[in-house]
Amino acid sequence: MAAYSKFLTARHSAIAGAAAACALLCLLSKRRGAAQHGKRSGKQALQNNEQKEGKKERAMVDRVFIARICRILKIMVPRTLCKETGYLLLIAVMLVVRTYCDIWMIQNGTVIESAIIGRSRKDFKKYLFNFIAAMPAISLVNNFLKYGLNELKLCFRVRLTRYLYEEYLKTYTYYKMGNLDNRIANPDQLLTQDVEKFCNSVVDLYSNLSKPFLDIVLYIFKLTSAIGAQGPASMMAYLIISGFFLTRLRRPIGKMTIIEQKYEGEYRYVNSRLITNSEEIAFYNGNLREKQTIHKTFRKLVEHLHNFILFRFSMGFIDTIIAKYLATVVGYLVVSRPFLNLSDPRHQNSTHAELLEDYYQSGRMLLRMSQALGRIVLAGREMTRLAGFTARITELMQVLKDLNSGKYQRTMISQEKDGDKKQPLSLIPGSGEIINSDNLIKFDHVPLVTPNGDVLIEDLNFEVRSGANVLICGPNGCGKSSLFRVLGELWPLFGGRLTKPVRGKLFYVPQRPYMTLGTLRDQVIYPDTLEDQKKKGISDQVLKEYLDNVQLGPILEREGGWDSVQDWMDVLSGGEKQRMAMARLFYHKPQFAILDECTSAVSVDVEGYIYSHCRKVGITLFTVSHRKSLWKHHDFYLHMDGRGNYEFKKITEDTVEFGS
Repeated sequence: MAAYSKFLTARHSAIAGAAAACALLCLLSKRRGAAQHGKRSGKQALQNNEQKEGKKERAMVDRVFIARICRILKIMVPRTLCKETGYLLLIAVMLVVRTYCDIWMIQNGTVIESAIIGRSRKDFKKYLFNFIAAMPAISLVNNFLKYGLNELKLCFRVRLTRYLYEEYLKTYTYYKMGNLDNRIANPDQLLTQDVEKFCNSVVDLYSNLSKPFLDIVLYIFKLTSAIGAQGPASMMAYLIISGFFLTRLRRPIGKMTIIEQKYEGEYRYVNSRLITNSEEIAFYNGNLREKQTIHKTFRKLVEHLHNFILFRFSMGFIDTIIAKYLATVVGYLVVSRPFLNLSDPRHQNSTHAELLEDYYQSGRMLLRMSQALGRIVLAGREMTRLAGFTARITELMQVLKDLNSGKYQRTMISQEKDGDKKQPLSLIPGSGEIINSDNLIKFDHVPLVTPNGDVLIEDLNFEVRSGANVLICGPNGCGKSSLFRVLGELWPLFGGRLTKPVRGKLFYVPQRPYMTLGTLRDQVIYPDTLEDQKKKGISDQVLKEYLDNVQLGPILEREGGWDSVQDWMDVLSGGEKQRMAMARLFYHKPQFAILDECTSAVSVDVEGYIYSHCRKVGITLFTVSHRKSLWKHHDFYLHMDGRGNYEFKKITEDTVEFGS
């Protein structure tokens, strides 16, 4: 031990410190080299992503950040008098009370120590009893502060989540974000984890900045009377200089936070994709291929987290020296001045016990003040991280606003071929006109164009009135589903005039029907609720007739009645789900219905009954099917050849039926 103490001389300590600094520089150089190598090796693969995301990954503590955070705060604190304001005031009051409690504990603790050193049993018992008596009140203050912080985090999350989902679930915005706009890759990650982390970060920052600022103000007031104004002024100057220096060094944290959340979202997506498509992957025996995909995504996340950890390590090394140890050195220099200056009038006639008590009290206050200064300096690191979350939430809000106003951003691909003499179409999303009219669907010079800019049919013209069923046929990729997406207003109109009923009078039945979470009744009446069913005056007996019409009557008894709750996607077979979707169609009774291969798992006799019943109740059908047996249930056919041509004709006895 003696040899070890001998080794720890100032000279050897300096050598050890220099070695540690060299090791840190080597680590930083290694990290920078690895990052540069990653950029060079993946330059081609990431070029498009960098161009697309170069602007949106800007996340620094600047004017843009202040404007963004103020915009979001207006959502989380909508009024002056609201629950959130009450919790903000509660936290502010508790912070003030807690600071005064800290000052009282410093003063009382110093007096207790002075009584112990002075061997005064009376003073020791008196001030120790005061401390014991104050413990419940101090504990109550601390827990009221924690309660206010936790409730404020929850309130902020509720406000922001409700606002975002109100925008996200407005009309078809949730569909457009994933299919028309490619700015947001993982909205589920943003709407859940990022919102929670943002709210927690905002509230923590409010507490971590308010308390130190309050401490500094009160301790400056106390210390100015004890050691003069020069000491606190020196500490404040140190705060400003060190804060500015560390803020410049921490700038990469915001961008690294954005990338971290992006990679977390991608990793979560590939896992949820495996669960959603587990049956198909199992049939293909694709577990090894999926494992490679998951490991590749996870490896990318781990590499970034490793670099982030290394950066935080290097910043932590600098932060600790500047915000903690150098702040302590400055504190020692400031507090020692009036004691080491023998001509200072304050301590010329003080006894040793009085000097000791004054030093302890001033020293502890200055220590608390330096700690508060350090917390403010370190809070800049959390503020930079908050800037990353703020940039992501603001981007989501902007995309939702654009989509709800009919704007979207997506790369448009020109389909003009070499030697094509035709004038290219002017592709302007939303330039077409939609007219709502009952009992009529009319395409008037409407180009059939995908959101990506692929022109499937340049000029589509046909008219269908109620009562005339239409069979749509053609090869895969010719535009059958695209036609329905335009008709359902999922895709924008690139020109022409489309006349159709309002959305509620046009119903779509897909090949893979959607089964909602809820009861058996909910599967029939979706998207209506039980209250909507009662308003329409439709009884459960009528619902039973709808099930009987599609030969699903026995399912009511088999599954335990209308209020039975099951995982209906797994409980019902493929054919049962398709027939359930047809019962849902009978319940809603729209003017027009789009049937997209929705009876492929249903027998021919049941299929024929369903089509006959639709004609009986006045539902006009647009059907996509390859079955010859369905031609007799339709009046017109629309054939697309996949090369931009189409044919719309009436079905007669001479019409050549094609299909299987």
